[in-house]
Amino acid sequence: MIFLRLILTNLSRHRIRTAISVAGIAFAVAAMLTVVTILQGAVGMFSSLLSADSQIVVFERNVADLFFSSVPQSAMDAIPTWALVEHANPVLFGIVASPTQPIITCFGVTATDTRLTRATWVAGSDAAFHAAGQATGKVEDSSQGADSVVLGERAAEFLHAQLHSTIALGNGHFTVGGILRTRNGFEDGGVFMPLATAQRFFHKQGIASVVTVKLHHPSDAAAFKARLQREFPTLIALEDQEFNNSYSQFKILKATAWAVGLAGVLMGGLGVANTMIMSVFTRIREIAILRVNGFSPLQLTALILGEAAVVSFTGSVVGLGTGVLAVMVLKSVPMLHGYVDATMSPGLLLAVTALATGTGIAGALYPAAYAMRVRPVEALRFE
Repeated sequence: MIFLRLILTNLSRHRIRTAISVAGIAFAVAAMLTVVTILQGAVGMFSSLLSADSQIVVFERNVADLFFSSVPQSAMDAIPTWALVEHANPVLFGIVASPTQPIITCFGVTATDTRLTRATWVAGSDAAFHAAGQATGKVEDSSQGADSVVLGERAAEFLHAQLHSTIALGNGHFTVGGILRTRNGFEDGGVFMPLATAQRFFHKQGIASVVTVKLHHPSDAAAFKARLQREFPTLIALEDQEFNNSYSQFKILKATAWAVGLAGVLMGGLGVANTMIMSVFTRIREIAILRVNGFSPLQLTALILGEAAVVSFTGSVVGLGTGVLAVMVLKSVPMLHGYVDATMSPGLLLAVTALATGTGIAGALYPAAYAMRVRPVEALRFE
């Protein structure tokens, strides 16, 4: 208790310097937590887009991105008929532009897709999809409803579109057959086309990007993969968790988040190191007196490292609070609806706190080592 009181006394004697160090760690922790949370939320959002009421994702083998994947019509027709399969939904991904938006994600789906059936319809209904004859996912040149699309609520906002209005997408014009609200930011800011319409529009007749599959029994996943390998060797099936762990884009996002966050924490640790160096050099005579009064080199080291630990831990706690608040504020911004996941696991919070505290303590190793080498007689003559 006396040792802790001495640590707090030393820090309080230089309040401004201590406050700056705490602020540096706090800013670094808040930045790291915000970046990691947002990018992990983006990964979770895209993975949930693929795993909507399904357990397995089927796509083309050895493709760098799902936008380049091609699942043939023969696979789309065959997979739903397998006894292991409860339902299978083909999805075609595409990117288009409008006069007001440079990038809009399009989803070619069937009328039975859970993205439509589980969404909240703000205006209209899925009648356009049924009218276009998309329930089977086969390409049908139906004139009725072929040019109808459904917009996510955010897409309707930035396209300034209403029910039955006409919008320009790429080189085509489409009638808004419905507007729906989803929890997924990509979907809420996207355009849903009947699968056949999307295939014609993107010149991918008879092609889907992926097929999401739900099995009657999840334990049949291995048997499903084996059959897919036999009948469609150019395709691969991954369970949701397997896909999340192996997809290259997810790996890049996660690595970027931790790299940016780690850089911020290291900068905060350098701030703590600078504070402790200045603290040691301005307390040379005090350190000498402590040595004369019986403090051992190890006790001095513990004193310096203890001060760094208190500064780092305090900064970490302040940073966690600031980061959580920042994420909640971003989540409440209307334009970011669905794009920010404010869910923070205890493991993430603990990891960020431990990393920041450890970095601050590591930054104090040199000042502590210097204090250990101080000779009392020389230090008393130090000016």
